[in-house]
Amino acid sequence: MSTSSSPSTSSSPSATTTAVTSAAAQKTVFSILLAISFSHLLNDTMQSLIPSTYPLLKNSLHLDFGQLGLITFTFQLTASLLQPFVGLYTDKKPQPYSLAAGMCFTLVGLVLLSQAASFPMVLVAVALVGIGSSIFHPEASRLAYMASGGRRGMAQSLFQVGGNAGASLGPLLAAQIIAPYGQSRILWFCLFALLAIGILLQTGSWYSRNLDRRSKKSGGPASAATPAIPSSRIAMALSILLILIFSKYFYMSSMSSYYTFFLIDKFHVSVQHSQMMLFLFLFAVAAGTIIGGPIGDRIGRKYVIWFSILGVAPFTLLLPYANLFWTGVLSVCIGVILASAFSAILVYAQELLPGKVGLISGLFFGLAFGMGGIGAAVLGKLADNTSIGHVFRLCAFLPLLGLLTGLLPDTSPRKQR
Repeated sequence: MSTSSSPSTSSSPSATTTAVTSAAAQKTVFSILLAISFSHLLNDTMQSLIPSTYPLLKNSLHLDFGQLGLITFTFQLTASLLQPFVGLYTDKKPQPYSLAAGMCFTLVGLVLLSQAASFPMVLVAVALVGIGSSIFHPEASRLAYMASGGRRGMAQSLFQVGGNAGASLGPLLAAQIIAPYGQSRILWFCLFALLAIGILLQTGSWYSRNLDRRSKKSGGPASAATPAIPSSRIAMALSILLILIFSKYFYMSSMSSYYTFFLIDKFHVSVQHSQMMLFLFLFAVAAGTIIGGPIGDRIGRKYVIWFSILGVAPFTLLLPYANLFWTGVLSVCIGVILASAFSAILVYAQELLPGKVGLISGLFFGLAFGMGGIGAAVLGKLADNTSIGHVFRLCAFLPLLGLLTGLLPDTSPRKQR
């Protein structure tokens, strides 16, 4: 009798400790998610200053359009191609304070950009900002994954909406602070970098304290709940997701880079009117980013991807032929629906390879950056050779690539319950 009771009493404290630890690991840490989202806002505000300074740099340094294109290429190269390698390295050797270190690169880049008196110095400055961005995104995404408490779609949406807000805020601040007073005013934005460094040192401290427990617990439940998928199907699924990222960001590039020109060319509206309609589109993108992740947590990532990529096709196909009022309505619908995809795609990919969160984050963020830059260049050249209307009619078919979503394996979170 005593021998049978002894094991049960001895196992009880262990079971209780395990249950408490598991419950703690599954708690969503909103303070960390809000901090990393705000840091994302600061980071993307600073990096969005680069294209906003082109008119100033072109005049002050007597640059041609080819040199401006090389500045974009240098930034996109360092900001996109390095991200998968950073993610792969930190998967093996997590670096809790690398976020703050990466922001130091951005700080130095902004200081150099504010004082750059030559084209090579501008290239060095934007390369440093790009390196800072490439370090920030994979590790910040991992931190959001760790702090999600299992609500990974919501966490990635909250993280991503900070970046979208920063990308739209940067040009507005540049117009008020840099454009009227000159290149040297870029130095004021170093305060953003210093603030971000302070925040990221605090999040790095939390990251360091919770690294072992969080890394084990965050992958466990999802792995147990996700059906066993052959490696060949995982490779196919990742390829499909990368194609979907291509379709999303090529279309987004057409809107963010050329929507104002499309409106001016077709409807002869003023620059101010076109900028206001672009702002409405970007606001809709921010709203869609918030929506996509939490819905994916509830009904499954695959369904959100279906709706976001393929579901936006009727609106994109109608846009080139609508009048001004309906163009505005359709653009808002497109922004909300299309923006909901990224968080779902990223978390879906992370769940396919739960031990490679950094690599997946770096790969997908890097591809998103790269597709945005390549898309702007390719579509700009196409517009020169044809017309801006032709570009929008052609890009309208890109969301039809969402049909490939039907080939994705099911990893619905409903199976976790």
